[in-house]
Amino acid sequence: MPYLVDAPIELDSLVACVSGPAHGAVVTFTGLVRDHHAGRTVIELEYSAYHPMAEREMAAILADAMARDPVRVAAVHRIGRLMVGDLAVAVAVGAAHRDQGFQVCRWVIDEIKRRVPIWKRERYADGSEAWVDPTAPEGIVPAVEPTTS
Repeated sequence: MPYLVDAPIELDSLVACVSGPAHGAVVTFTGLVRDHHAGRTVIELEYSAYHPMAEREMAAILADAMARDPVRVAAVHRIGRLMVGDLAVAVAVGAAHRDQGFQVCRWVIDEIKRRVPIWKRERYADGSEAWVDPTAPEGIVPAVEPTTS
């Protein structure tokens, strides 16, 4: 299963990948496109990635999680143009118990956000655009300023 997709994410497929008789818990995380960021109205966004490195890092993160804990993990991130409400990223963890599943799921999504070279460009209702950068002031780097009439 690829880790980066340009079509809608199928959460049921991820859950099926991690389900099994030893797993009494399946924990999922779904990240959706929200309609706001830093006090601005978001109308859509676009994810882009350095595919070879992103695929390698996603595989490494899942392998690390499964080496640390007796769990199964699946994850996928959407690339391309997404609208508000679209599913952007999903993680599923099959574990013997829920506490372990929740801990691993959180660790995986945090590592994806930290290590995988995926970039997000937001488009706002005022016509402006910005790259999301948590290290920048207000968490964005302007890309296109709004046009004035």
